[in-house]
Amino acid sequence: MRPFRSRLLKIAFWIDLALSVGAHLAQIPAARRVAAERGIGPGRAAAMTMLFGATWWKTLGEADR
Repeated sequence: MRPFRSRLLKIAFWIDLALSVGAHLAQIPAARRVAAERGIGPGRAAAMTMLFGATWWKTLGEADR
């Protein structure tokens, strides 16, 4: 892999990274509440949210429906 050579692509990469990390961090409190209802520890909930975002904890209750 080669790093981006274009200044515009470098800027877009860092903006995307900052927004992605910020959005996932903002989801952690909600994810911890949902995970606690299912017996999942807060550390695991935070790690899974940073990796996958809301896609993992929003579906925790789907099997019950």
